Amino acid sequence: MINVVILGTGNVAKHLLDVFMTHDGIKVVQVYGRNQKALSVFGKFVPITSDISKIIPADIYIMAVSDDAIVEIASRLDLKEGLLVHTSGSIPMKSLPKKNRRGIFYPLQTFTVGRTVDFKEIPICIEAEDDTDYDILKQLASIISNKVVGMDSKQRKSLHLAAVMANNFTNHMYFLSNEFCEQKGVPFDLLHPLIKETAHKIQDLAPYDAQTGPARRNDKGTLKKHLAQLKNKNHKELYRLLSKSIRKTYGKKL
Repeated sequence: MINVVILGTGNVAKHLLDVFMTHDGIKVVQVYGRNQKALSVFGKFVPITSDISKIIPADIYIMAVSDDAIVEIASRLDLKEGLLVHTSGSIPMKSLPKKNRRGIFYPLQTFTVGRTVDFKEIPICIEAEDDTDYDILKQLASIISNKVVGMDSKQRKSLHLAAVMANNFTNHMYFLSNEFCEQKGVPFDLLHPLIKETAHKIQDLAPYDAQTGPARRNDKGTLKKHLAQLKNKNHKELYRLLSKSIRKTYGKKL
């Protein structure tokens, strides 16, 4: 049995609690949080505290807090035992206090309130300073995921940036597309099959080979018409930059 304390009450913390509670080999012995309203939700399932001095002993302490809060909260912890890890993709392991056994437990996924995810399909990137701590993190990760990857802080930092481009930027494009559809009275849900196929086909094709569209074909007439439809200056610039990048990628003259 691996005893875990979760530090944080946000999306990642809630999803971790949910998945940990479904496995007999893991016991969440406590959740710490500063937001009393959010913390009260966790209190329905496990012991909670908002007093950082009253955190109880555990095998692993998982900091599922915002990147900006990691160093500040970690510096206030007075842990006598156990392994301290955080779930950030961009913060180095060495940002945690030297006095602690320290590591990384980074689930590579987007977490949203109300959305259920299958942790078995989620890659979990782990890092630790010694083999014993690495092994316990691997054991914990392997209980909930079928894909556990050892990765140092430099690699994880690059992976996180790639994830932002693949997920956050892509989702923002969905937002802009939806907004444009609403303005023009066009049903956005007609794009759902297209969006699904775009995501599915890169499981079989390299993104380079999967690219289609007017910029890939260097269809100058269509590109010009699209720009004429966009009235927002920032949207025009975004369209130009992305189209230029695509055309350059495939050797089209600009």
